[in-house]
Amino acid sequence: MANYTVADIQALRERTGAGMLDVKKALDEADGDQEKAVEILRVKGLKGVAKREGRSASEGLVVTKIEGEEGAQVGTLLELNSETDFVAKNEKFIALANAVLDAAVAAKADSAEAALAAPIGDKTVGEFLDENAGVLGEKVVLRRVARIEAPVVTEYLHKTNKDLPAQVGVLVGTDVKAAEVAKDVAMHAAAYSPLYLTREDAPAEDVANERRVAEEVTRAEGKPEAALPKIVEGRLNGWFKENVLVEQAFAKDNSKTVGKVVEETGGEVTSFARFRVGA
Repeated sequence: MANYTVADIQALRERTGAGMLDVKKALDEADGDQEKAVEILRVKGLKGVAKREGRSASEGLVVTKIEGEEGAQVGTLLELNSETDFVAKNEKFIALANAVLDAAVAAKADSAEAALAAPIGDKTVGEFLDENAGVLGEKVVLRRVARIEAPVVTEYLHKTNKDLPAQVGVLVGTDVKAAEVAKDVAMHAAAYSPLYLTREDAPAEDVANERRVAEEVTRAEGKPEAALPKIVEGRLNGWFKENVLVEQAFAKDNSKTVGKVVEETGGEVTSFARFRVGA
């Protein structure tokens, strides 16, 4: 009989995030040696990377890091996905996310592609993730990375489940004057999911599509042709108010827009990034 206990099984599961059966097989093969069992899980896991490619990774977490002094700061926001929330809350997965974040920050990565190509030790981040996916026994995906620069960068992380790591992350870039409301703006963005900072940031194709939909809906309702342009513009304005950060009604005082709240500080919001795991 292999030299290990139920406590050893649980310890190895918590350390690697691997499944019960895989852990027991690894401990059997390693005759109870924890370190050897970890290596066995890693090797077997790497062989299974290709098999996991088609599986969905919609759980996970978001992490952030802000560098620099007030007046010149840089913030990085990263989303790392797993297949299950069991792995997402595993300490090894959380440490993995932070290691990848550090590598992305060091490489000044502003996209997942750039971060995956960044060095981490003697590997790339992509290779590092594949190796660790082997230990965790699940598909691991670096989904998104955002990097913003501003005089002041403010972060907000939100847990949608108290038992899991943060699943919503926001970075807000402001000048120094607007920094006093930046945390409130970040919390607002976490809750209200804006797509763009200003109207001008909305891609022309998105605006054109919304205008087309508004026109089709208005025609289908049988509205008079002469009234069509005004109704369409009204509906388009409504879409902007739902999706543009500075035009949204402020969460803490809906008698004002976010833009108005910022304007009252004498400052401005210059950028933001928002990720929600799996969304």
